[in-house]
Amino acid sequence: MDMMSKLSILADAAKYDASCSSSGSNRKNTGGMGNGAPAGICHSWSADGRCISLLKILMSNACRYDCAYCINRSSNDVPRASFTPREIASLTMEFYRRNYIEGLFLSSAVLGSPDHTMELMIQTLELLRHRLGFNGYIHAKTIPGANPLLTEKLGRLCDRMSVNIELPSEQSLRLLAPEKQKKAILSPMNYIGQRILQTQEEQTLFKSTPDFAPAGQTTQMIVGATGDSDRRILMLSQALYKKYRLKRVYFSAYVPLNHGQNLPDLPRAPLIREHRLYQSDWLLRFYGFTAEELLDEDHPQLDSRLDPKCAWALRHLDQFPVEVNRAPYETLLRVPGIGVTSARRIISARRVGHLNEDGLKKLGVVLKRARHFITASGRYLGYRLSEQPVRAALVSMDSAPAGMFQEQLSFLPEAEDDWSMVRRAVIAAGQPLLEEVKPCEQAHLV
Repeated sequence: MDMMSKLSILADAAKYDASCSSSGSNRKNTGGMGNGAPAGICHSWSADGRCISLLKILMSNACRYDCAYCINRSSNDVPRASFTPREIASLTMEFYRRNYIEGLFLSSAVLGSPDHTMELMIQTLELLRHRLGFNGYIHAKTIPGANPLLTEKLGRLCDRMSVNIELPSEQSLRLLAPEKQKKAILSPMNYIGQRILQTQEEQTLFKSTPDFAPAGQTTQMIVGATGDSDRRILMLSQALYKKYRLKRVYFSAYVPLNHGQNLPDLPRAPLIREHRLYQSDWLLRFYGFTAEELLDEDHPQLDSRLDPKCAWALRHLDQFPVEVNRAPYETLLRVPGIGVTSARRIISARRVGHLNEDGLKKLGVVLKRARHFITASGRYLGYRLSEQPVRAALVSMDSAPAGMFQEQLSFLPEAEDDWSMVRRAVIAAGQPLLEEVKPCEQAHLV
């Protein structure tokens, strides 16, 4: 089989692995080719929103395992191919010289055994680093079950490592991937986390200490292949961040390519659910939320019509409205429409004067969301702090009612005040209007 045929098969087979991110490396150019530092990595995006800035490829798709959800499962009748280490090294260098890529994401099906597969990947990276002088970004997939010594060698050669946990629970693994064990997946993840921490500590004492996966490690979970709830997925993500110090947990909507007794019958991949999980993950990492706050046993699934922050706020209306001129930073972060940057700007701006509606707009606050949950200098900016009308207004921002955009939009649409927008949204959602009172006619809330 020629090189182009292999490339077509193995690049296509790699597209379902979402855990590739090209940032965080500090590898410098030492006289060879390429630079793995953050400024040297470019991002481009495919039609479905996935990053394609790296040469994303499998070493082989001839897998020994028969995981029910995987297109490369051993029982599937699909074209099989395998690259040699020299072929991948040559492809990477040629693609880089033509400015197609800025780095490499190398993964593989389990070819023969985990150890054999890892040895082939290590040979590939040794060719790139030591013989061809490639200093660009490399993300390598660790194969669960391989010898820790091989994981150590791989970590010295790449910038980022990933061990895909695949399914959120041990029961799910037994159902769809009985040949895989949870312990075999978590063991290399723990080893990588400990080695990264150890290397960082040693480098504070000895600058000559060689890097070990300087851009950290990531993992991926498939969403929708089993009945695991969003709450279980977020609880697991939160535990992985705390225990193994992961850079990112990636979520990949299950693509219904295979058919089987234990697989769900989905018409399409649950992309909205994947999107809501990413939003929740952002809240866990940067906004101080916990998985227990976002979802509980009574609410195990994320709302597909509302982003998780808005959904949480609607369930905790007793904590709102908050006064933007007095609320602490942690409280501001919990207000829908206020992000990390705008919260910091609010803290800085209110030191020199009281903030009003116009001032909040200039600071980057998304008032269409935030107005329902804040007061500014004692004035409530929303319509009425009640769940149904606020929910209807928030939902209308993300999903237009049927028929709203059947006509061609005007280049300069007629201006519509906020009360009219809320009123129209409430009617469109089938909710009764509570009172015909505009915000400016309400008593100011302190």
